[in-house]
Amino acid sequence: MTDKKETYGYADDDIMTLEFDDGIEEECGILGVFDALGKEYIALNPLGTEDVYIYGYKEFDDEYELIDIEDEEEFKKVIAEFEKLAE
Repeated sequence: MTDKKETYGYADDDIMTLEFDDGIEEECGILGVFDALGKEYIALNPLGTEDVYIYGYKEFDDEYELIDIEDEEEFKKVIAEFEKLAE
């Protein structure tokens, strides 16, 4: 069996599993953590897709928290910043 690193190009420690409110789990590769608007955000790529999920990100010790971006204006600005970094 081929491991995820070989299939998707991510090291095992660069893959996180998201669990949604409906109980569905999705493995995502970590594209990176970046600063925008004075906060940290994380970009995730669901394995096997070209999609990108962006969340607010807070890290403390060995734990982290993903934060939904509820404000549409904030989300647009964060996406624009991510696109600049991705170029």
